[in-house]
Amino acid sequence: MFLSQLKTGGVICRQGEAARLVPGYTTTYDLAKAAIAAGTSVANLIEKQGAGDAVDLMALAAEGKLDCPVRHPDPAHMYLTGTGLTHTGSASARDNMHADTAGMSDSMKMFRMGMEGGKPKPGEIGVQPEWFYKGNGFNAVAPGDDLVSPSFALDGGEEPEMAGYYIIGEDGTAHRLGFSVANEFSDHVTEKINYLFLAHSKLRPASFGPELRVGALPDHVEGTSRIIRAGQTVWEKPFLSGEANMSHTIANLEYHHFKYALFCQPGDLHVHMYGTATLSVADGFVTQEGDVFEIESPQFGLPLRNRLAKAAAETVKVKML
Repeated sequence: MFLSQLKTGGVICRQGEAARLVPGYTTTYDLAKAAIAAGTSVANLIEKQGAGDAVDLMALAAEGKLDCPVRHPDPAHMYLTGTGLTHTGSASARDNMHADTAGMSDSMKMFRMGMEGGKPKPGEIGVQPEWFYKGNGFNAVAPGDDLVSPSFALDGGEEPEMAGYYIIGEDGTAHRLGFSVANEFSDHVTEKINYLFLAHSKLRPASFGPELRVGALPDHVEGTSRIIRAGQTVWEKPFLSGEANMSHTIANLEYHHFKYALFCQPGDLHVHMYGTATLSVADGFVTQEGDVFEIESPQFGLPLRNRLAKAAAETVKVKML
C-alpha cells in the first residue's frame, strides 16, 4: 500500500496499479491521527472508508500536483532530522572529507562504533549514531519543486535516503506510518572545511516522496540516484539501503531519536532520514544550478525529482527592541 497527498488536499491510496482517493480525509496527517485515535492501522481505516474516485497518479506527479506524502498543518511541529554513517558503505566518502593527522577521522571512528554496536540484541541498547537537524516543515519540499540552495552556500548536493514518518500519539508514543525515498540535500563543501560545520551544512531543504510505503522497511532496498543536466544524465549510481546494508537497525536509530522527551510531544510529526552511502560529491562531481536530481527505487513507487535552484542574496537584519 502506498500513500500520496495532493497539494490542494486529498489523500491517494495506491495498491498495485489502482490509485484512488481516500474518502473523508484531505491530509495524510489527519488520516494517521484518526487511525491512532481509533486504535487501528491506517490500512484498516482506509478499507473501512471504502473506495474513492480513481486518479491518474503518474499524471498528477507530472503536473506537479503531489505534495510531500505527509505534512503537519503547523510547519513548526514537523521535525526534519537524520542520522549519518549508518550504512555499511558510508564510511569511505565521509572519511575522505574528514581525515585527520592521526590517520583515522572522527567519521571513521563513528562508523566503526556503529559496525560494532549498532545492531544490539533484543532488550539491549545499541551505540547511538551521529544525529543531525535539518529544520522544520518550512524546509520540506514537495516532489517536483525546486531545492533552493541559499546564496551563501558553497555547494548543493543530493543524498538519496530512506525517510521514516512518525506521528506522536496523545500518550507520547511514536507511531510509525511508513517510509519513502528522500533527497537529504546538503552542502558538502561547507562540511568538508571542518567537521564542526556539519550542523550548518545540513540546514538546507529536503524533498520526500512522492509515495509513502505503508509498513516496515524492506530488509534490502535497491535504487538509483542520478543527476540530469540539459536533458542528459551526467552522473548516475545505484544505492542500497535496508538493514541488510546498514550498520544500525531501524529500531536502534528510532530509540536514539525518541529517547528525548522533546521528540515525544503529542501531535508532532517527525520525518527522519536514515543515511546513505552514495554521493555524487564523493566522485568529484560538481552540481550546477538547473541540474535535476532523480532518486528512484521501484520498491517505493514513483521517482523523486527536484531541480537545483539558487536563492538571491539577502541582507540579514537584527533590530534592538
